[in-house]
Amino acid sequence: MEGHELTEEQFAKDTLERYSGSKCTDFCSNLIITNFPRYVDYFAKSRNIKIIEGSMFKVAHCPEEDVSILDFKIGSPAAALVVDLCSFMPFKAAILLGMCGGLRRRYQVGDYLVPVASIRGEGTSDFYFPQEVPALANFLMQKAVTDVMEKQQASYHIGITFTTNMRFWEFNEEFKTRLKATKAQAIEMECATLFAASYKRKFTLGALLLISDLPLNNSGIKTKKSSEAVYEKYTKDHVEKGIEVLKLAHSMQQKHIKGAYHRNIGMDEPPKTR
Repeated sequence: MEGHELTEEQFAKDTLERYSGSKCTDFCSNLIITNFPRYVDYFAKSRNIKIIEGSMFKVAHCPEEDVSILDFKIGSPAAALVVDLCSFMPFKAAILLGMCGGLRRRYQVGDYLVPVASIRGEGTSDFYFPQEVPALANFLMQKAVTDVMEKQQASYHIGITFTTNMRFWEFNEEFKTRLKATKAQAIEMECATLFAASYKRKFTLGALLLISDLPLNNSGIKTKKSSEAVYEKYTKDHVEKGIEVLKLAHSMQQKHIKGAYHRNIGMDEPPKTR
């Protein structure tokens, strides 16, 4: 329209609708983001809801539980994009359900990792902050994650991930030496970008990672066969844990427990009067 200046919010929402195939009003108040189309498939099938695919994202919405799920594909540029777009939406809380490579001998495939921070080895986060700014997970969300894990007596670890933009590194000895020197507990491709972008955008986002492989050992490198086995065994548990985390996070926000951004606290409750 002539004379109409496009705003950043309008552009973000228009792009989200185009990439997801969903209207912004279709999204629920709580959001799961993931790299795995199968997680969307499970969520939709288990809730008897339809799957919607846009030009980039695959999504499903469950109004009954007030949860939407979005597959944003793989890598730090896609991670930055999904936060930039979703930060203009009225989401109360969001959680990444991703996978990582475990970097400790005692870790086992199927254990969970709760990342408190990520090493910014991917480059994309440099667009949000100088290198000296750490990439930290949202405190309230990670407290909700650990509370759910403790309640369910799940096997989990807490630590720092190394976020890289290089997927095919398992036989790169120079990279592996650098990785070991960082003392990171796991390696993946999105967390540092997600944490930096969500901090910049004031978007309440946490993460729960599934250890899908043990890549420092040749016998532990993820293969087509082992990847299929992980999906078959852990998809349901991972998604259901994510939903429980979102429910608990919302309850914590209603109680004004510290850690979430103020814009997300009590969004659907009337202001309290003294």
